[in-house]
Amino acid sequence: MTHVEEVTVTGSTAGRFSEILTPEAIAFVVMLDREFGARRVQLLDRRRRRRATRTQELDFLASTKNIRDDLSWTVAPPKDDLSDRRVEITGPPERKMTINALNSGAKVWMADFEDALSPTWENVINGQLNLLDALSAQLSWTAPDGREYRVEGELPTIMVRPRGWHLPECHLRIGGRAVSAALFDFGMYLFHCGRTQIERGSGPYFYLPKLESHLEARLWNDIFVFAQAQLGMERGTIRATVLIETITAAFEMDEILYELREHSAGLNAGRWDYLFSMIKNRPDVVLPERSQLTMTAPFMRAYTELLVRTCHRRGAHAIGGMAALVPSRDPVAAKRALNSVRQDKRREVGDGFDGSWVAHPGLVATCQDVFDQWLGFEPHQIVRRRDDVRVTAEDLLGVKEQAGGITEVALRTSVSVAVRYVAAWLGGQGAVALNGLMEDAATAEICRTQLWQWIHSGTPTDYGVPITAGMVSRMVREELDVLSATGALDEDAARRFGQARTLLTVLLSERTCPEFLTLPAYLRHLSAGATAQVALAA
Repeated sequence: MTHVEEVTVTGSTAGRFSEILTPEAIAFVVMLDREFGARRVQLLDRRRRRRATRTQELDFLASTKNIRDDLSWTVAPPKDDLSDRRVEITGPPERKMTINALNSGAKVWMADFEDALSPTWENVINGQLNLLDALSAQLSWTAPDGREYRVEGELPTIMVRPRGWHLPECHLRIGGRAVSAALFDFGMYLFHCGRTQIERGSGPYFYLPKLESHLEARLWNDIFVFAQAQLGMERGTIRATVLIETITAAFEMDEILYELREHSAGLNAGRWDYLFSMIKNRPDVVLPERSQLTMTAPFMRAYTELLVRTCHRRGAHAIGGMAALVPSRDPVAAKRALNSVRQDKRREVGDGFDGSWVAHPGLVATCQDVFDQWLGFEPHQIVRRRDDVRVTAEDLLGVKEQAGGITEVALRTSVSVAVRYVAAWLGGQGAVALNGLMEDAATAEICRTQLWQWIHSGTPTDYGVPITAGMVSRMVREELDVLSATGALDEDAARRFGQARTLLTVLLSERTCPEFLTLPAYLRHLSAGATAQVALAA
């Protein structure tokens, strides 16, 4: 007798949600999770063991040296609408932000189900609906003041970033076990929009976040092959860009491209997650405060130049990092901010990057102007192989430790960003404008991991006093007092800030640096409200 586990949906399926949560779509996601879920769990366990048992410095893998040294292989040629990627805008697939991104003039829009989305059930399913509506020319939104928002003109190329391997989707369960959030996001989009994208001359394109090894890239490639076969799509239809945003992945860039070579759309330099990963993997090396961690730091230059060289000699796109500035209404401040973005993009295109990210529609023109001046009518500069670049393991790991103490401004800024962002995230907002920057989960992660590192290493302030958990707790309390005094905390906001304060206190007290803040935040808060249960045939 064969035991068949019950499949249950523990979130709402009412109204338009039923358009996404069809029995066929759910069955497809369940099939993906049953086929590949166990390998995902094994790889997550491998991540933990790798960190816990590391006895020497990171290095390039001896076992895959033949892949790195073999110059005969390349990735598949880019699809036509993935050839010119000079400006990519990113953001959550929230309705108004989706319309603004699609109207921004960027070549590519990345619909972000990961760092820029608070994964409430409503946000996740509405995000899938917004993608469906965009492709069927039905996407519109009416503001409270009556203004109408609609997509104008031809759509840019659309890419989707599913959630990372570490996150579950607790509202879809197989025998009580939550499915992988990555497989849920990927499967729902591919099932509902993949064929439509192919028919309009594009395709189902993805960004893959937080990979830590080429084995995780191999898993994604096997998923692509399997999913295409199940849906009757030609092998190689799916394309994916991998974000190199962990220090371990930086040592395996060739191998990651090799594993995905028939589905590869290049690599992207993910700045804040990369620094966050550096702290997790090298907690004994105290990084400078966040304002000093620029892309011109030698170890960051080594990482980005190696990324460009690796991509171009394999025929792949190298996509630069995020410009997260939010344009100010003050003309002087706006000019200063745009000049900063312009300098950053000039560095990227000069280094050989083929495109770059912006977080706000107001930055698209500036970024495009820089790349237009360099590329002209060429769609990219993959022919620039950057054979002059030589990067060693020591270069990638050559972090200049904090000199002197941490300033009070840096300490308070990290406290403020961490608590304000987490409170917003718990309220369903994943992209938050703070202090002139569009912050997402990656920046909140670097703030809280730096706080953890400073506390547990006894890093001094610039006035000579070691940073302690009590000092950080006091600053959190003072931050909340300021918000309360200005009338910014209603009852609901006060509850969320209280939850954020508790969560940060727990994370900062752990003996080892917690892997992610979004995982405990999701499990304790966002998935707790799943009450409605719909049992489905297995």
